[in-house]
Amino acid sequence: MSSIHESLKEVFGFQEFKPGQQQVIETLIAGNSAASIFPTGAGKSLCYQLPALHEQGMTLVISPLLSLMKDQIDFLKSKNITAAKLDSGMSAEDYRSTLEAARAGQLKILLIAVERFKNERFRTQLQQMNVSLLVVDEAHCISEWGHNFRPDYLKIPIFAEEFHIEKVLLLTATATSMVIADMCAKFNIHEKNVVQTGFYRENLFLRIQPITEQKKDSELQNILAGKPHGSAVVYVTQQKTAERVAMMLKENGMPAEAYHAGMDNSRRDQIQNQFMAGKTAIVVATIAFGMGIDKKDLRKVIHYDLPKSIENYSQEIGRAGRDDKPSLCCLLGNKNGVPVLENFVYGDTPSYSNISHVLNCIDQNQGNTFEVHPYRLSRESDVRLLPLKTLLVYLEMAKIISPKYTYFESYAFLYLTTPEAIISNFNNERKHFVKTILAHSKTAKKWTTVDIDHIVEETGSDRQRVLTALEYFHEKGWITLQPKSAVEVFEILAPEFDINSVARELADLFAQKEQKEVARIHSMIQMFETDQCLAKSLSAYFGENLKNDCKRCSVCINHKPVLLPESNPPSLDNLSFSNLTQPLARAAASPLTVSQVTRFLCGISTPRLVQYKAKQMPGFKLLQSSPYKSVEKWVRRHMEKQ
Repeated sequence: MSSIHESLKEVFGFQEFKPGQQQVIETLIAGNSAASIFPTGAGKSLCYQLPALHEQGMTLVISPLLSLMKDQIDFLKSKNITAAKLDSGMSAEDYRSTLEAARAGQLKILLIAVERFKNERFRTQLQQMNVSLLVVDEAHCISEWGHNFRPDYLKIPIFAEEFHIEKVLLLTATATSMVIADMCAKFNIHEKNVVQTGFYRENLFLRIQPITEQKKDSELQNILAGKPHGSAVVYVTQQKTAERVAMMLKENGMPAEAYHAGMDNSRRDQIQNQFMAGKTAIVVATIAFGMGIDKKDLRKVIHYDLPKSIENYSQEIGRAGRDDKPSLCCLLGNKNGVPVLENFVYGDTPSYSNISHVLNCIDQNQGNTFEVHPYRLSRESDVRLLPLKTLLVYLEMAKIISPKYTYFESYAFLYLTTPEAIISNFNNERKHFVKTILAHSKTAKKWTTVDIDHIVEETGSDRQRVLTALEYFHEKGWITLQPKSAVEVFEILAPEFDINSVARELADLFAQKEQKEVARIHSMIQMFETDQCLAKSLSAYFGENLKNDCKRCSVCINHKPVLLPESNPPSLDNLSFSNLTQPLARAAASPLTVSQVTRFLCGISTPRLVQYKAKQMPGFKLLQSSPYKSVEKWVRRHMEKQ
C-alpha cells in the first residue's frame, strides 16, 4: 500500500491521511465496495479521488450538487488529474469533447447527476466507457429514512448492475444508523466495509441566539463585524430573503452577495469564484440550494432562518473551519419560520384524488406499456414533479410497473455542414443508411427534425442505430444535436390492480412521509431548545456519544436552555374567505378542492395553480405565516358551507 502514501504526498500534497480515509481507500483498492460516513469537511472526496489514480478504468461520480462542483473539478485539474462533469449548462462542443474523452479512457473522474442515467444519448455512450468505480455522493438520498430522499437515487443499484459496475463507494456526512443500514443493504456493502469517523469537531463554536424577526438585521451585522474575522456564509430559506439581506449588508458597508438557484449559472460561478478567492467576504445563500463549496477558511456560518432539519443544520455548519481553526456557527432563532418549512413538506404530499388520476392513466393504457410525459402528467394530475417521481417509484416497488427505458420524443439538429458533405464520408450500405436519415429529416428555418419512426421502417434498422449515427454526426462536428421531450416508458406488471385500494395505500404512505418530515422539523426545534450541551446532542443524533460537554456552546456557556420566541399568527376569523378565493375560483376550470385552496393561501405552488396564474392573485401566500393545518381547517369549514 506504499503507492497510496506516495500518491497522497506527491499528487495531493498531503503528509498524512485524515481519520478513516486510509481504511476506505485500502478497501476499494482491494476490490471491495465501501461506505464512508464522515462529517462535512472531513475529507470524503479524497476517498475516491486517490483510488481513481490506481483504477484501470474511470471513476463515475453521482452527485446532487453537480452544478456546484466547479471548485472540485478545478482542484483535480490543479493536481493534473483528468476530471470533468456533464451538466445541462455545457456547450455542445464541451459536452461532445467530454464524452469523447470518457470513451477514449482519457478521463480518470467524471461527475454526473443521477438523472443523466435516464438520458438516452448518455446511456448509449456509457456502454462504451470502462467504469471501474461508481461513487454515490450524498448517499443518504438513497434512503427514504434520510432527510432529502430523491426517488431517482433508488434506481442507482439497478444502473450499477445494468452497466456492469461492480465496485461502489457511498459517501455522506449526515446519516443516522437507520439510514446507513438502509443504503448499504441496497448495494450489499458489508458492515466491516462501512467506515464511520467521529462526528464532533471541537473547533466549531455552536451558538443559538433567540431573537425576534425585527432585530435580526442588526444582530446579523454585529455578528459579522465580530470575531473570528474572515469569510462568512449566511443561510436563508427563500431567494427573495437572500437578495434583501445581501442588499441590506451592502448598504451598511459589508461586502455581501446573494447566491441562489434563481440566478443564472454564469453569475453564480462568478460569485463563487470571488468568494473562493477572498474577493467577496460574505455570501447570503438559500438553505435549499446549499453551497457545495470547499473553502478551508470559512470563519462563520450564520443561520438567518431556520434550517430544514438537523441533518441540514449539521451539513451547513460543517462547512465552517475546515482548516481546524476556531469558527463560529450561530443560529438567529425564532419559531416564525416553522410554517414556511412545514409548507415545503405539505406541498409535496399528493392527495388520494391526485394519486387516483395517475393510476387511472395506467389502467386506461392500451397494451402492456405506460408512457410518462413528466410535465404533462404533473400538470394533469396536479402533482409536483418530485412527488410524481416518488409516486412512480412507489408503484415500481409495489410491482405494478417496471421502468424499461427513457427516450426523447423527438430529435432535432442544426446543420454545421451540408447534407452532401456528410453523405460523402460513407460508402455502400452505410451511405444509403445516412442518405435515408437525412432524407427523413425536415428543416424548418434553422432546426431540422428527425423522423426516427420512418427511418426505422424504411431501413429495417433499430432505433439505437439511428441514434448512434446522429451521435456520430454530432461528434464529428457536422451537426449540433438536441433531444426534446423526454418520455419515460414503463412496463405494466399488474394490469388488474385495484385502483381504489392502491390509491388508498399510497395516500397513506405519503401521509406517513409527511408526518415524519414535519416531526423532523420539530425535533430540530427541540434540539435547539435543549438544556444539554448542543455539541453532545448533535453528535448523539448521529450515533456518537461524547463523554464530556463541549464547554463552548451557548447552552454550556449560559447554563440554561434556549427558548426561541414565537409570534402569534394573525387571526383567520376576521378574514373574508370569499374575497380571498374568488379570483382563484373564477380562473379554475373545475371546482376547487380544500387542498388547492389551502395551498393557494399558504403560498404553495402546484402545477394546477401555475396554470391558473395564481401567483399573480392578491390572496396567494397571504396566510403563509399561519400553520398549514389551521388554514386547512378554516378552508374546509368555509367550503362545507358553500
